[in-house]
Amino acid sequence: MTLSVLVVDDEQTVRETLVEFFETFGYTARGAGTASQARAMAAEHAPDVVVLDLRLPDASGLLLLDALRADDADIGVIVLSGFADVPTTVGAMQRGAVDVLEKPVDLEALAAAVSRASERGRLRQELALLRARDRNGDSPDRSITNASLPPTFEQLVELAARNPDAPVLLQGETGTGKGYVARQIHDRSSRRNAPFVEINCASLTSTFFESELFGHERGAFTDARTAKRGLLEVAGDGTVFLDEIAEMPAEVQPKLLKVIEEHVFRRLGGTTSLRSSARLVVATNEPLAAAVEAKRFRADLFYRLQVLTIMLPPLRDRRGEIAALASALLPRGATLSEAAMNALLDYEWPGNIRELRNTLWRASILSDGAAIQPGHLGLTAAAESVSVAAAPAGVLTLEDAERRAIDAAIRECEGNRTKAAALLGIARSTLNQKLKRLNASL
Repeated sequence: MTLSVLVVDDEQTVRETLVEFFETFGYTARGAGTASQARAMAAEHAPDVVVLDLRLPDASGLLLLDALRADDADIGVIVLSGFADVPTTVGAMQRGAVDVLEKPVDLEALAAAVSRASERGRLRQELALLRARDRNGDSPDRSITNASLPPTFEQLVELAARNPDAPVLLQGETGTGKGYVARQIHDRSSRRNAPFVEINCASLTSTFFESELFGHERGAFTDARTAKRGLLEVAGDGTVFLDEIAEMPAEVQPKLLKVIEEHVFRRLGGTTSLRSSARLVVATNEPLAAAVEAKRFRADLFYRLQVLTIMLPPLRDRRGEIAALASALLPRGATLSEAAMNALLDYEWPGNIRELRNTLWRASILSDGAAIQPGHLGLTAAAESVSVAAAPAGVLTLEDAERRAIDAAIRECEGNRTKAAALLGIARSTLNQKLKRLNASL
């Protein structure tokens, strides 16, 4: 189906130029010079996207935006403004605009914005259909894990995978599986054969974070002895996963915004603009709107990232799924006793799925091939240890079991102690202390 665009601008030259520009893409394009003409043409032709100048002779562009979206909530509106500042941008996006571009507008950026606007409208329509289907009890098979998940969750993941250019925002508590879902979206999408790269926004200082994401030229900072490609270059046509996006350094946020809007960036210390065709998936363990309210995160960047938001519920709100999740996460060959399963069901799981996975992994080592018992899980103070004095012949002591668990974790993580500590569910400093105590040379 041909994309339909309505250009609303009181300057005839600008209006006709943009109409001709969109027609070169094969779009159906029309122009209106006033708010009243725009309302009439929108009602008659039902455009997919409206390119809207804020200054019109007969009404405010923002009021027209409200009216257009009241008539059609799925219409994509791109606002053009000769005074595009942050309050203008936020105000327009709060009212439903997909993008706000400053005049004189860059045509390449405008073309990209129109593409995003049409994509967003299609996503909204698909979401509405999916939710209507759920209300009617007609939900598709779910396959994200061996356990069941909220019906719309799986559908949202599939929707994100089918729309590989749309940014995705994953929100949920620590340990709910945001990294896993990001990887699933990539693996199910048309980008699956390109790289999947990730970076934790809270793990580096501003300079080193910018170097990791955008790359740097030789001499860009003290230790920059050679040029380096950033993850946006490395990803190519793949996916860049930005975890803990709410902690992104403030200095980097406008540069990421430019990547989203114009698909261009520069290496740190560089002067050449490079193009990015990667898809962005971002995650946060706090509501991103709260970071905006606290003025730690740009509002305009937030509105551009939330094209498709997926909420990951905490495990305590999914108690009916704990048994199925436990079965899916059990290491190969391990079994759970009925008492151990009851202990899992009674626990609050503040660390969510990550804590469940690590608990089962440690318990399978402590049980040494036997069925896992409540004492192996270590979920209560009374069960934090398996009594060595009472251990029957052939059962591992806690020290031996701990040594095995640490050894297995470090081997699994190829010697990376930070990753091994995370896998074990302890701090790196705690792991180092245990290694020293056990006189382990791993």
